[in-house]
Amino acid sequence: MKPVLLLLLLCLPGCGLAADQAPVILVLGDSLSSAYGIDTERGWVRLLDQRLQTTSYRFRVVNLSISGETTRAAVAHMDTGLANYRPAVVIIGLGGNDGLRGIGLGEMRNNLAHLVGASREQGARVLLLGMRLPPNYGSYYAGKFHEVYEQVAAEQHVPLVPFFLAGVAEDRRLMQEDAIHPSAGAQPILLDTLWPYLVPLISPEGHHGVSGTVDNPAGSSGE
Repeated sequence: MKPVLLLLLLCLPGCGLAADQAPVILVLGDSLSSAYGIDTERGWVRLLDQRLQTTSYRFRVVNLSISGETTRAAVAHMDTGLANYRPAVVIIGLGGNDGLRGIGLGEMRNNLAHLVGASREQGARVLLLGMRLPPNYGSYYAGKFHEVYEQVAAEQHVPLVPFFLAGVAEDRRLMQEDAIHPSAGAQPILLDTLWPYLVPLISPEGHHGVSGTVDNPAGSSGE
């Protein structure tokens, strides 16, 4: 078969099976990862998929982020997500709503540890996104809140992005009117913040496949 004809056949509709079989990066997050208040196409998860398609890293990104999600809620449906997608990498960006709702830090820590542990038991590599609380929550509680991420990352031996909103939360121009959610203009910064921590997890041989598109079964609207 001539090379040109072979290329055309590979590009025909219906050949998406290869993309479906690509290793999955599963994103478990809240409104920060579900593109709350902005066009989903401009969210950092979609931007991640677009970046992957321009590199040699071949993964399919599945976004299970739900606006308003807590670590407690995520634990309840984590097993289903792992079973359905069997991800190679799991990005966990949760805990912010726990802090805002006053959920005990001990429970939050146990839940994050469970999410990380369950992912690793399925053979996935995990990236944990650290969060901080607004100053009005008090320096002591805010400090203890952030320490939870450091403790879980150290105990579970997984990489931690120290503060996912670094360079964004401090800049009012990069936040939406509610001063809680990043704007569309902040999304590339969020991706750049986590990218150096993600690359080592997707680089080793054996995690390369065919790049696909972002799935978002959970949707991205509402709190």
